[in-house]
Amino acid sequence: MDPLSSTASAVLNETFSGAGDDVSGMAMLMWGRIRGFRLPPVVPLLMDIAVYLCLIMSTMLFVERVYMGVVMFFVKLLRRTPEKRFKWAPLEADAELGNGVYPMILVQIPMYNEREVYKLSIGAACALSWPSDRIIIQVLDDSTDPIIKNLVETECQKWASNGVDIKYEIRDNRNGYKAGALKEGMKRYYVKQCDYVVIFDADFQPEPDYLMRTIPFLVHNPKIALVQARWKFVNADECLMTRMQEMSLDYHFTVEQEVGSSTYAFFGFNGTAGVWRIAAIDEAGGWNHRTTVEDMDLAVRASLRGWKFLYIGTLTVKNELPSTFKAFRYQQHRWSCGPANLFRKMFMEIVRNKNVNAWKKVHVIYSFFFVRKVIAHIVTFVFYCVVLPTACLVPDVDVPKWGAVYIPVVITILNSVGTPRSFHLLSFWLLFENVMALHRTKGTLIGLMEVGRVNEWIVTEKLGDAFKLKSAAQAIKTPRFKIAERVLVLELCFGAYLLFCGCYDLIFGKQLYYWYIILQAIAFFIIGFGYVGTIVPS
Repeated sequence: MDPLSSTASAVLNETFSGAGDDVSGMAMLMWGRIRGFRLPPVVPLLMDIAVYLCLIMSTMLFVERVYMGVVMFFVKLLRRTPEKRFKWAPLEADAELGNGVYPMILVQIPMYNEREVYKLSIGAACALSWPSDRIIIQVLDDSTDPIIKNLVETECQKWASNGVDIKYEIRDNRNGYKAGALKEGMKRYYVKQCDYVVIFDADFQPEPDYLMRTIPFLVHNPKIALVQARWKFVNADECLMTRMQEMSLDYHFTVEQEVGSSTYAFFGFNGTAGVWRIAAIDEAGGWNHRTTVEDMDLAVRASLRGWKFLYIGTLTVKNELPSTFKAFRYQQHRWSCGPANLFRKMFMEIVRNKNVNAWKKVHVIYSFFFVRKVIAHIVTFVFYCVVLPTACLVPDVDVPKWGAVYIPVVITILNSVGTPRSFHLLSFWLLFENVMALHRTKGTLIGLMEVGRVNEWIVTEKLGDAFKLKSAAQAIKTPRFKIAERVLVLELCFGAYLLFCGCYDLIFGKQLYYWYIILQAIAFFIIGFGYVGTIVPS
């Protein structure tokens, strides 16, 4: 027995030596049995294999993050703006053609029971700066609540009475969810006259100059299929959870999207705040609802046919982050399960494709899908929430400091590039992301194996400012949820396991990871008991 263990045992024996009660004696006996338990020889071997695999995955993720950081450095250094890489010139009315120089634009707004935010996107779309005879607003309402459907239809009628060409479209089923609604919308007779289609989710509010800044890229560059704008979060400061989301998404837009656009002219369509060339959608086969990431599906298929994508980081569209943990959990399940399932379905199609070069195939398969959509989720949870804590219970297993400490520290610091104002929250972000990696890993495995909730689609709940003000007033009169109504058993179980591993390492161990493991256990407990995000009164 090592000196630290002997000292700890002596302290415990001295502490309990004068205790005559049965509870203390039983506790001491149980702890002694736990300490004296010998693991089967195969366990250290399995742990060594697990550590080795996790180190490989961590290195892959580390190299990918550093590579993107280097690319971003040169993009900024060389000032490779979209206007320098592609032709851009403002569209102006012609004396002879008049507004005919402006292409016909279709703006699609899919929505589902969006009581709190439906006015935002409709109003913002109707206020876009574009000749009124060259734009059609199409509201695709899949709402099942007749009251909300009536409200949305009334709002459309109000704008139509003001001279806006707005169409209110419904269907008698929700087949295909969002993809199904967009596909049905494209079948309308008036769409045939349109050249481009813009998509805004119900909580997105584009600035009036959105079309003036995006459409010229498509008009002057016939190989560009998609122009994507950046998201700007109106409720990022609502709570700590929304700040954490802002940090993750800002990195996605600032680094991942920019790198994809600058190097391979490919990135995943974000499903909203983007303009598509309708010819590219048709050539790629249109919208497909085989997965829950119809936006990424279309982007990959279009890219495999040689189309280019452009991301404009300086063009932002306001939207709302999910502020309740329940809504955020469902969103993250969809965002992790869908890409993994799409990877499973499209892997061979990408390999056999003859329209793009080998480097682009490697980028799509390895970087875009395998590392970012699969490895990133799995290694974050398995290594830092399972293998590392368990290694504290197996003294023969050694986890190198470079893999357990240095790599995650560098990756965490690199993530702060997107949101410098939240640099002081990096430790909270790290603990929160590790908890969320549990759900993302579960979603990733479900997608890869195509089982269970693989096709589950739950619309992300948006609260809107009006609802939050109403909820704040109700909170004074209405008691908060009972704790049993928001308890998450899985998080609590992992929190208990991590706490045990951390305490064991503190008393007997030599790894000295207990400081991190105990903090991570606290994070699991906080989220497990529901003390995260906005708590909406009943």
